[in-house]
Amino acid sequence: MTLLLLLLFLCEAQSRVASKPNFVLLMADDFGIGDPGCYGNKTLRTPNIDRLARGGAKLTQHLAASPLCTPSRAAFMTGRYPVRSGVASQSQVGVFLFSASSGGLPPSEITFAKLLKDQGYSTALIGKWHLGISCHDRGDFCHHPTSHGFDYFHGLPLTNLRDCKPGEGSVFTRAFRLLVFVPLQLIAVALLTLAMLKWLRLCQAPPCVFLFLFLLAALLLGLLLGFLHYFRPLNCFLMRNRDVTQQPMSYDNLTQRLTADAARFLRRNAETPFLLVLSYLHVHTALFSSKDFAGKSQHGSYGDAAEEMDWSVGQILDVLDELKLANNTLVYFSSDQGAHVEEVTVKGEVQGGSNGIYKGGKANNWEGGIRVPGIFRWPGVIRAGLEIDEPTSNMDIFPTVAKLAGSPLPQDRVIDGRDLMPLLQGRAQRSEHEFLFHYCNFYLNAVRWHPPNSTSIWKAFFFTPKFSPEGANGCFPTHLCFCHGQYVTYHDPPLLFEISRDPRERNPLTPTSEPRFQEILEAMQEAAARHTRTLQDVPNQLSLGNLIWKPWLQLCCSSWGLSCQCDREDQDGRQSL
Repeated sequence: MTLLLLLLFLCEAQSRVASKPNFVLLMADDFGIGDPGCYGNKTLRTPNIDRLARGGAKLTQHLAASPLCTPSRAAFMTGRYPVRSGVASQSQVGVFLFSASSGGLPPSEITFAKLLKDQGYSTALIGKWHLGISCHDRGDFCHHPTSHGFDYFHGLPLTNLRDCKPGEGSVFTRAFRLLVFVPLQLIAVALLTLAMLKWLRLCQAPPCVFLFLFLLAALLLGLLLGFLHYFRPLNCFLMRNRDVTQQPMSYDNLTQRLTADAARFLRRNAETPFLLVLSYLHVHTALFSSKDFAGKSQHGSYGDAAEEMDWSVGQILDVLDELKLANNTLVYFSSDQGAHVEEVTVKGEVQGGSNGIYKGGKANNWEGGIRVPGIFRWPGVIRAGLEIDEPTSNMDIFPTVAKLAGSPLPQDRVIDGRDLMPLLQGRAQRSEHEFLFHYCNFYLNAVRWHPPNSTSIWKAFFFTPKFSPEGANGCFPTHLCFCHGQYVTYHDPPLLFEISRDPRERNPLTPTSEPRFQEILEAMQEAAARHTRTLQDVPNQLSLGNLIWKPWLQLCCSSWGLSCQCDREDQDGRQSL
């Protein structure tokens, strides 16, 4: 009898090992490493993210492959630096701002969702995409999630901009000033000057000149008003698969609705292997939260949004427990980049999160912009309470998930990510990344080096952003730091830090303070040169031609011009949890 029980136990254990694990990948937006309690925050309440960390591994040097949404998510999905797929801008605009842009994640790219779908997984992306929709016409959906391996998509194809929420301002303020207000001022000056000259009888401008200037001013005002009126419905909408379900998007119970849909996906697929990517709109501005969370945190609207997101994480973990799937599910929580420190309202309310002790934030490669939460939980496989201080990347999810699902990696392209399971299971003590390369859009900004048989981690900057105003921790006049030209300071020799001893990046090294200064820089520059030789010319997905709005690509759920009004969403997601 004892032998029979032992055989049954061994068979069950072998069956569990042989079965394919499930994957729940939770991606926050602009959530800083200093925000969750498990990374040291004492006032923002994140009990569910903290629960996740207690039950698994917490990575303290987990890095985004880019400090901006679109390129970071491209790297996350493909395991490749975004410059390899052309999702790295050569201009100031580093993300997609219009749903009817023709750029996006190229159809030739292979996502982890494609690999898992080929292995028999049910796949879903719920929440934010921000990697394009269509290429040539509104029906080709070449960049859409369902063309990149996801069986099911429900969420926002673009991103959650201030312009999506009435009264929250606009991300286009600087563009309005340059393209509308400055020209209007020049037209006003020209009209006043001509009128004065005519009154003094020094010059008699023909009436058609006055008419032209008035018409030009009216045109500029008309374009501005039209943009302000139509931007929200044309760009802030929800989709279910390839159908528009709510246009413009409503924030009422939005997190509850998306969380409920994620829970339904888990329940539908409890008997089959699944991949769920729950990509939160929180805590990107415009900030929002339901009435259950509004005004409840100690950190204003940002804290309310963060705590609502934490609630959602808890709901997903509870469903996994309810379905008895926790022990066969790898759960990952992270953020696409660091907190956006320049997010401050006209009333002075800080709407960006915390990057802890680290310098900088979103859109720059100081540690605050790229060092993000990284939490993995898989009971029985990953030891609870583990803390890993080795350089890892969000690109590592691709090979990690692929190998666990039994999928070979593509052999026709460079994969920059590395399998994390040896590190997470304690079979390896060091990251497989000796070098990591930090891009600011298209431009190689910095190199990170963790030499073999050394505890040192070096970081060399080829250029750094010019923070403004002087002494600030960000680029406040432009709302984001830019990556080239007058907005950066170039360094020759590169600016060198020992991150392992100076994580705040306050004390750049010199040949005097570091005897091996030149040797270290030469090794890093040689690595950068080797890396650059592996890059191929690819179409620029963020070129001006791919960024601009194209009316023939615009999705609209009604046939009445650009009115685009519809609502086919369930407004009360809580009932379905």
